[in-house]
Amino acid sequence: MTSDTAPTRMAWQQQDVIDHFLDEAEVWAVVGLSGDPDKTAFRIARLLQNNGKKIVPIHPSAPTVLGQQGYAALADVPFQVDVVDVFRRSEAAGQFVDEAIAIGAGGVWFQLGVVDHDAFARAQAANLPMVMDTCPAIEWRERG
Repeated sequence: MTSDTAPTRMAWQQQDVIDHFLDEAEVWAVVGLSGDPDKTAFRIARLLQNNGKKIVPIHPSAPTVLGQQGYAALADVPFQVDVVDVFRRSEAAGQFVDEAIAIGAGGVWFQLGVVDHDAFARAQAANLPMVMDTCPAIEWRERG
């Protein structure tokens, strides 16, 4: 494939950021993760675990999911979070960028279909790496 026909990625889907998260980030706070195995968040959290990541469920009821203690809010997590992985609708997702900045998280990942340009701009202004509108499962699969 020549550079003229190579697919273009949006500013929020930079391959170096995606690769850093998938290769280097160890602790993933999964916002919206409950114990429902039919939910996408549950399946992706299990995939993250299967790829050596520690997951941290973030849900108002703070359930233990996939053997990991849950927390009601990001601010309640008593250790460093490398990636805040957000499974919320676009209109509700932006607050988690602000919370990620507040806790000193290493980055933010908005799942497939979740886009908030203002939140992305706030992350950029805070030098917080961010990915939007894609999924770790897709990105791992595309790597082969």
